[in-house]
Amino acid sequence: QVQLVESGGALVQPGGSLRLSCAASGPLFWLYNMGWYRQAPGKQRELVATISNGGNTNYANSVKGRFTISRDNGKNTLYLQMNSLKPEDTAIYFCTAALGSSDYWGKGTLVTVSS
Repeated sequence: QVQLVESGGALVQPGGSLRLSCAASGPLFWLYNMGWYRQAPGKQRELVATISNGGNTNYANSVKGRFTISRDNGKNTLYLQMNSLKPEDTAIYFCTAALGSSDYWGKGTLVTVSS
């Protein structure tokens, strides 16, 4: 029932910023717990950040202080503000939605941090 489409990925220089968006379909967006995962070349997929339906947030240690996850339930949109980007942040970033046993994934958007 939920479809997710990420956008905002780009090539950016180290120290730069990007804002990723995830547009969600369906009437129950406000009820879902949302998150961002990423997968870099040669690495396993890792959890970047989560935000609950109540707005509670959590972050991976590697992005704390640099990334901010937020949501706009009125627009059915999830965001990831990425500041002070490092080459290690290069990855495909995936938007996720979860409610109970249901789990939905977007196709991802590529972020490349390089000079």
